[in-house]
Amino acid sequence: MPGNSFGHTFRITTFGESHGTAIGVVIDGCPAGLEFDLDFVQHELDRRRPGQSAIVTQRQETDRVELLSGVFEGKTTGMPLALLIRNEDAKSNDYSHIADKYRPSHADFTYQAKYGHRDYRGGGRSSARETAARVAAGAIAKLFLKKNGISVTAWVSRVGDVTLDKTHEQLDFSQIEATPVRCPDLAVAEQMEALIRQVRKEGDTIGGIVSCVVQGCPPGLGEPVFDRLHADLGKAILSINACKGFEIGSGFAGVTMRGSQHNDPFFTDENGVVRTRTNHSGGVQGGISNGMDITFRVAFKPVATIVQAQESVNEAGESVQVEGKGRHDPCVLPRAVPIVEAMAALVLADHFLRNKMAIIRIEGLKD
Repeated sequence: MPGNSFGHTFRITTFGESHGTAIGVVIDGCPAGLEFDLDFVQHELDRRRPGQSAIVTQRQETDRVELLSGVFEGKTTGMPLALLIRNEDAKSNDYSHIADKYRPSHADFTYQAKYGHRDYRGGGRSSARETAARVAAGAIAKLFLKKNGISVTAWVSRVGDVTLDKTHEQLDFSQIEATPVRCPDLAVAEQMEALIRQVRKEGDTIGGIVSCVVQGCPPGLGEPVFDRLHADLGKAILSINACKGFEIGSGFAGVTMRGSQHNDPFFTDENGVVRTRTNHSGGVQGGISNGMDITFRVAFKPVATIVQAQESVNEAGESVQVEGKGRHDPCVLPRAVPIVEAMAALVLADHFLRNKMAIIRIEGLKD
């Protein structure tokens, strides 16, 4: 089963299933000498873990991370880092009723069609449980980026029809963690939370948008043609469970503008740094970062599992009714925030190192 690895120079491979013994990640390519902060990794996992509030799934996982290799005397050695997160609260019996049934908009049918055999317990490998491993790896990427002056910040900007209509410059990021929904505007966050609670009572689910900004990114990250920075960001983000849309900069709204309105004029600031007066490009031009803030938005569909009877078929092709049981998120957005940050951080760390290696090669040729 290929497709479990991501990245080039900073490369991760995740493993494990939702109801297996554990999930985890192996990180290859992390530079030696990086101060390893296990508490920070745990903090990031705590932001994603289930059971953290009344508006997320009540599966009780502590998500305690175990470091298996790659660190000595508090610093990375340059060898593969291995992190393990044990599953503690899997209730496989909650899924026995769909052992031979295909849940609407889940991966049940497609996994069966591809492999001829599937783990129906919580979706197995297709479960969002796998994203805990990504968050652990993303935390290490964040540590590396922070050392180089780069930060990645995401927040919930829309749930259903409740929208936060502010740019990141207008927000106080210290308020993101102030509410369970992770929206930095407290008044809007209250409306979002109320909507999620209402939807949960109805046995339904709802989607929304996570916005993200990368600050401090230098110009020059990204590769020509197929490995453009925004293309790799798009792939990373779209690989997240329930993600159905990605747009960078002006995104789809840019189609309503003319070139004279959409172009980002260059100027040199008081420090002699080349910048743009607007940022419709979202910090990326020609697939390469231009030094401006990288801004993008991510659309998440309503969670597929609902506590309502739905029409489907079983493995024999017979018509059946399927109704969700067990513990599920009524809205994926609050827990998706650290996942979006993690995937963006992995892309930025990878391209930062790829760019650094290219510069070293060029300098070596000069010598």
